[in-house]
Amino acid sequence: MIENYQGREPKISVVIPAYNCEKTITKTVESVINQTFTDWELIIINDGSEDSTLKIISQIHDSRIKVFSFENAGGNVSRNRGLKYAVGEFVSFLDADDIWTADKLASQLKALEENPQIAVAYSWTDYIDENDEFLGSGGRITVKGDVYDKLLATNFLENGSNPLIKRESLISLAGFDESLTAAQDWDMWLRLAAKFEFVCVPSVQILYRISKNSVSTNLDRQEKSCLLVIDKAYQFRPPKQNFNLNSSLANLYKYLTCKALQKPLSRQKALPGIRFLYHYMMYESLTMNRIIFIAKLASKILIIMIYPPLLNRNYRKHP
Repeated sequence: MIENYQGREPKISVVIPAYNCEKTITKTVESVINQTFTDWELIIINDGSEDSTLKIISQIHDSRIKVFSFENAGGNVSRNRGLKYAVGEFVSFLDADDIWTADKLASQLKALEENPQIAVAYSWTDYIDENDEFLGSGGRITVKGDVYDKLLATNFLENGSNPLIKRESLISLAGFDESLTAAQDWDMWLRLAAKFEFVCVPSVQILYRISKNSVSTNLDRQEKSCLLVIDKAYQFRPPKQNFNLNSSLANLYKYLTCKALQKPLSRQKALPGIRFLYHYMMYESLTMNRIIFIAKLASKILIIMIYPPLLNRNYRKHP
């Protein structure tokens, strides 16, 4: 354990669940160390890593870092373990392969302190690959106050590395649902939105990494968990009467289709993309713009499915 004795409680607790992340953990931790806001503690939950993760962390010397090791139990359990150790007034979670911009904590804290009635501040996300290269922009949705219905329609926070949250609000909801195998973050944000207000920092401050082995690439598991989250949310706090469930399902399958077509491209991801696109078409209200968008998605799936055989055939013809 790297111990932290500062004589007082930090303003913000950052929690990183870490499992076999030797390739990315240094940059992730450095993105916390490089924050312009410095009154934080970093709690790293080593979730039974079998690679060099723990060794790498031990070589990062900063008195604000605390490391706790457990047998592997998954991201939900690790986040909840980190929350139990956290002492800051505010908490933010960061996945071990994602990166924050240097002003992330300062900007979100400022938004919360200027709006004391609000419990959650969130920012915008961009996507990067395994080499830190830009893949694409996330949504640019800016809402404030009661965002529950909007968040049920689409997870505009986009990932688990995004918001800064009042710790007492998280504790009141007993943390993350450990029974979910995916979409744990969306479930947590929905339960927060059902009781507390949100505020947006309209700036890209989270760089979310897409890799071949990331949890987010297991699309079938994501689908099942997201459907459970939607059903659970309806029971926790039913949306307004004019809420359109089909809109929520359309956005889910649009998201899953786009995930299937996100780099790195593969036929393994494109195959479920066909089914996701079908469901998206069933639930979406079709306008000319949406029909064109769907046609583009279908064309991309077709290219991904056909191109590898063509490539192999050409290779055989030209050794």
